[in-house]
Amino acid sequence: MIDFNELPIETKLKNSIKFADFKTPTPIQSKSIPISLTGKDILGTAQTGTGKTLAFTIPMINKLILDKNATALIICPTRELASQVMQTVLKLNVREIGIGNALLIGGESMQKQLRKLKKRARIIVGTPGRINDHLKRQSLDLSKVSYLVLDETDRMLDMGFTPQIELILKFVPKKHQTLLFSATLPDNILKISEKYLNNPERIAVGSLSTPIEKIKQETFQITQDKKYHELINQLVERNGSILVFVKTKHGADKIVKRLKFDGHSADAIHGNLRQSKRDRVINGFRNGKSRILIATDVAARGLDIPLIQHVINYDLPQVPEDYIHRIGRTGRAGKEGSALTFITPNDRSMWNSINKLINPNFKIAQNSQRRIFKNKKKFKKDFKKERKFNERKKFFKKNKSKKSFKEKKKKFGFTNNPKYFDKKGATSSSSDENKRESQFNRKKRFKNRKRSKKFSFKKYRRQN
Repeated sequence: MIDFNELPIETKLKNSIKFADFKTPTPIQSKSIPISLTGKDILGTAQTGTGKTLAFTIPMINKLILDKNATALIICPTRELASQVMQTVLKLNVREIGIGNALLIGGESMQKQLRKLKKRARIIVGTPGRINDHLKRQSLDLSKVSYLVLDETDRMLDMGFTPQIELILKFVPKKHQTLLFSATLPDNILKISEKYLNNPERIAVGSLSTPIEKIKQETFQITQDKKYHELINQLVERNGSILVFVKTKHGADKIVKRLKFDGHSADAIHGNLRQSKRDRVINGFRNGKSRILIATDVAARGLDIPLIQHVINYDLPQVPEDYIHRIGRTGRAGKEGSALTFITPNDRSMWNSINKLINPNFKIAQNSQRRIFKNKKKFKKDFKKERKFNERKKFFKKNKSKKSFKEKKKKFGFTNNPKYFDKKGATSSSSDENKRESQFNRKKRFKNRKRSKKFSFKKYRRQN
């Protein structure tokens, strides 16, 4: 394995690496740094927490030291990831090296970002949305970008950023070095690489689909109404920091309220929080102020939180690949971790999809197995209860929608009561309404009379 001192990089940068206390390169760093220093494009795949950030920041800074006119652009899917990449850049002491930088993310002051850009920032780190905002304002010049990084590209494509990325790349010169990093390698990533990378070097570290081996995976079959109670049990049984994944923002806030009421130190992170609040929550979790972090999938990628002992999937992810990214939050840097997943009867199809993706031979822990099958009859009973409840829920929803339609009819005047709308949309007078109503009743009476006459005539003929 190559040591950082052995790399063919500038002395200033070597000193910065030493100062930042980066000692031994990880496998992805050992493989990709020497290649990227040659100027080649890279298609790199490695699991979350393997040191990808340093793998592209070291060659980037070295290039910017050698070429005083060059700039670098790093595109990340989330604010959190962009902030963490910038922290790594700052750790490498680039201020002393003399390279300006700018962090372009939503939720932060636009004026502050504009000031940074005016000072000739040569390292731009940002999210697709905010980078495009600056391009529209013409406050960002990408004409001198010679080093481009697409970080967590699979996540960016999952989040629907493809059009925005393509728009950004129109402003980047054709001649540049591109490094594309991803945790997984689906077909859409390969298409992107064919389009924007020039004869890239493929670098893969570890399995692309299976989680880190040192993570102990457990499953717990349970009904929806029993989830919170079991979560409390798990929190009591486990020591250390715990990251709990839920499906919705509302669900995250609700669970945090309940946990705080029950005497647990917990916080939530999701897309509705301002950047300043997000930073406070993450720092509080890092510093141990809050032991439990309830998160939506916004935190599944990019959050660099060391020493997470446990991950609990309170809700299953919407996409099978996100399961890997979720549990990859624990067991980082060669340390052991555990991941527990709650599975309800409604989750079976998604869990099957996840099983196809992960190692099919992984074993369910004995303790969870005992709990699962302790009372099969009870589980079936609970399952039936839940199904009945869902059916009732659907029925009430149906009725609710009908009611709302009636209300809408009422609102717009489509009722049996007086007051109706004429063709022009104006309401007619009450006298006109009465006239129309009496005319309608007269016609009705006339029709009924006709029918009765016909009926009696037929009856008479039959009799004779």
